[in-house]
Formats: sequence, C-alpha cells, structure tokens
Amino acid sequence: MQSPNSMQLGDYRLTVVPDATFRLDGGAMFGVVPRVLWEKVCPPDAQNRILCQSNCLFLETTTERILIETGLGDKWTPRQTEIYGITRARSLGDSLQGLTGCAPADVTLVINTHLHFDHAGGNTRRDETGALAPTFPNARYLVSRSEYEVAENPSERDRASYLHENWRPLVESGQLELMPDDYEAAPGLTLETVRGHSATMQCWRLNAGKQTVYGFADLVPMSAHIPLAWIMGYDLFPVETLEAKKRLLPQAARENWLCYLYHEPAGAFWRINEENGKLQSTPIL
Repeated sequence: MQSPNSMQLGDYRLTVVPDATFRLDGGAMFGVVPRVLWEKVCPPDAQNRILCQSNCLFLETTTERILIETGLGDKWTPRQTEIYGITRARSLGDSLQGLTGCAPADVTLVINTHLHFDHAGGNTRRDETGALAPTFPNARYLVSRSEYEVAENPSERDRASYLHENWRPLVESGQLELMPDDYEAAPGLTLETVRGHSATMQCWRLNAGKQTVYGFADLVPMSAHIPLAWIMGYDLFPVETLEAKKRLLPQAARENWLCYLYHEPAGAFWRINEENGKLQSTPIL
C-alpha cells in the first residue's frame, strides 16, 4: 500500500503516521523569543497556546515494521484533553492501519527517543476491562537505559512530563529493552543521545538509498525552531541545545538531509538550506 504520506528510500518505506494535534503555551515553546516575533509564524489561540502535531514515523523493510514515537495516546481524561487541546480523528492504531496496511499487532519494533508523554503516550492503551496493556503486543520497545532511569526518578522540573503508565506495563510484559546511549536499532537506523532538551533524549538517523534522514525529536521540534536562538523554554540545557543546533543544522544543509520535525503541524519532512549564514527551511512531505 502506498500512502501520500510515504516515500521509498532504499530498502525502507517511510510513512508519516500522525497521532493527534495538541496545544502548548507559546511562551514555553519559544523561551526567550518575544511573542511579537513567534506569533507571526505560530499564531496562538485565546489561551496563548500554539498548535503542535505528533508525527510518528513508520518504517517498513522486508524483515521489520518499526514505529518511531507513539504520540500522546488516548488515555487522557476530559479535563486533560481540554487543557492540552487534544484533537484526534482516529486512534493511532487505526491511523497506522489506514495509512500502511499494518495493524498494531504487526509492528515488530517501537522506538522512543525519550519517554515524555507526547512521545511515548501511545506505548500503552486501556483494554476492554480498563487495564493498561501494550498497544503493540508483539513489538520490542527500545529506549535508552539512561532515559529510563531519569523517567523513573525525574526532577521537579520535568516530573509532569513523565507518566509511568506509558512504560511500566511494558516492563511487566517483558517488552521494554534498555539500550545504550548510542546504538543501532536496525541496519542503517541509529540513535544518538543529544543533550539539550534533556540530558538523555535521543535523536535518530537513517541512512538509506544514499539519503540521510535525521529525526530531531525535541531538539528542533518545529520548523519555527530552526533559527539557532529559537529554543524551547522546556529545555533543561538550552545552551547545549544551541550548541547541538549549531553543529547539526549546518551539516543538514550541506549534506542535503531530509529533516524530520516531530511536532510540525505543516508536515514532518523538511529540507534545510543555508544562505549568507541564515538557515531556511522548505517542506517536502
């Protein structure tokens, strides 16, 4: 099945599987950048919230069916749904099957760059009895050991981002596998820890079909965050975010990477170019 959201790179078929849109405070999303600047590219609603997406990515080869990130999930109370302005047309599983032809039970590998609720919320679901269960019953779930240890012992600064319901059922089922800070998940698909948003968040890189695809996770969540100084207030180490962006974004421009922006509502795939020292971006898919 070929989706309009899909592309083929070498042995990999890539399909964007959106989970849900949601809204976060614009000031928090842009840190020290004044509203008079960021509102021009991300208009806020009456509650000062901007629109975000959760762009999960499905990778299919002849041997693996891989899902990178699982979105917000659907375990939210009506009050929480209102606070975050969560809107979804259908469940992640239904979107996955509709766009790729693969059911949740067909997924063999789930990768979380980190365990914040908007990246790992769809790891689990409530079954017919209301009990928590893995959304992808036959998958191995991969997350770095360092991130898991932080999630289990968060600080006051980031405790609200970690919800145990999104990974402890996977520990109980034996599906959660704790990985090194840098590792290869599948041939050509690697994860690397990049400090900035947190100490343990990972970005991913796919080398396939003579093309590099780079998933920035929350290092560069949206196209509006491509300017080097536009950094989220949520980041625990903003100076390190800046250094990572100064290293990676010019390289993405030089080497013509496909850049994957997880929270961008206008589409996940972007190209970056640099002109006269200024970074610019163009949507691809």
